Amino acid sequence: MSEKLICGKCNAELVPKTINLNYLGHSLTNDFPCCPVCGQPYIPPDIVSGKMHEVETLLEDK
Repeated sequence: MSEKLICGKCNAELVPKTINLNYLGHSLTNDFPCCPVCGQPYIPPDIVSGKMHEVETLLEDK
């Protein structure tokens, strides 16, 4: 059973939502848990320090 994620600001349970991430003119659409009240997405640390960091480095080096 996976743990429920709760928004620290709104105290609401996060729900899956498709969001569009944009960086230096490039975009990526993916599903992330988001707060249904304030809309803030939760992007897991492994995505931030892994794949997103790799893409940022590649785009900034161009």
